Amino acid sequence: MRSHLAVFRIDNGSLETVLTTSRHIEAPNWCLDDAALIVNGAGRLYRVPLANPELQEIDTGFANRINNDHGVSPDGKSLVVSDATESGASCLYTLPVSGGAPKRVTELTPSYWHGWSPDGATLAYVGKRGTSFQVYTCPAGGGAERQLTADFDHCDGPDYTPDGRWIWFNGEKSGAVDLWRMRPDGSDLERMTSDAEVNWFPHPSPDGQCVLYLAYRRGTRGHPAMQSVELRTIPVNGGEPTTLLRLTGGQGTINVPCWAPDGRRFAFVQYED
Repeated sequence: MRSHLAVFRIDNGSLETVLTTSRHIEAPNWCLDDAALIVNGAGRLYRVPLANPELQEIDTGFANRINNDHGVSPDGKSLVVSDATESGASCLYTLPVSGGAPKRVTELTPSYWHGWSPDGATLAYVGKRGTSFQVYTCPAGGGAERQLTADFDHCDGPDYTPDGRWIWFNGEKSGAVDLWRMRPDGSDLERMTSDAEVNWFPHPSPDGQCVLYLAYRRGTRGHPAMQSVELRTIPVNGGEPTTLLRLTGGQGTINVPCWAPDGRRFAFVQYED
């Protein structure tokens, strides 16, 4: 398998391949300084400088089972990772953006991070505490978690709008996987898509105008890799989706926030067998 780390410009539709590697990499984040992307691969985390693209391993201490649910804090100083080294199941840790010793945030497992509130105070994630994955939040420094959803068969990908007023996520009910949004306290739940596609991983743009997401073909179960998928946007208050790209991807393509700080570009990974 070859992984192609790429950047798409939303303003003119241009596409640039930043890095091609025979290693399996996933889930790009954009650094706040606009100088690098961060990806994961084989349990590790890597920085990819945009001026001279290469995989530079980030020191994550003992954490060597990092999955594709990681991200950068709103102030650009910290990273959050989802790692299973200590407990055997994924939980959340924070560490300096340049690398260092991870600090555990969540006690309960499994927990998979997906969003950081714009004020830096709260983490949004999914966790399985019973028979299904639901959306939770907790203080970024650690503390009691709060369950926001309850009636879905499965939830994933919670991510905040830049004004902090909404959390978007994908939720499954009766076999249909759509995008939803709710207030940070779980109220005012709204279904934002209602088509036949299987819609995952919504990421509101930094300018607050649209939401980027991944659309699988109808009938897809879960969020598998190496599928024929589309990257789409939808207006932030709902409406008809726009297809930007068709590619081979899925798991690993845009699992986590991937917009550039300027809101005109986003990063993604596509794959080649």
